[in-house]
Parts: sequence; structure tokens; C-alpha cells
Amino acid sequence: MDQVVLYVLIIAAVSFGLTMLALIDIIKKDFGSLKIKFLWHAVAIIPIFGFLIYMIFGARKGQKKPL
Repeated sequence: MDQVVLYVLIIAAVSFGLTMLALIDIIKKDFGSLKIKFLWHAVAIIPIFGFLIYMIFGARKGQKKPL
């Protein structure tokens, strides 16, 4: 039973970390409109699969903002 809890916590921590990376990437990019940017934020916060969907389909759509 303790190992099941440990595995669930590890999966949750990894998922949370990857979701944060996706959200940071979305914040740093310009998608042309706030509506599209908000949509990618909403997709990225879907538990476990959201960051994966963003990284596959959305990460290349945005342009990095100039410094």
C-alpha cells in the first residue's frame, strides 16, 4: 500500500513539474492573440496529459518574445 502512494506522488510531482514548464513556455511566447494564449493555458493545466498536448501541438506555434 505504501508503494502505491509513493508511485502516485511521484507521478503527481512529475506531472506538476512538466505542467509548470509548459505554463512558463506559454508565458514567454506570443501566440498572436490573448484568446489563443488563454486556450493553450487551459489545455496545459489538464492533469497528466495537458502539458503533453501543448508540447506536441502548441509549443511550435508561438513566437518567442524579443528581449
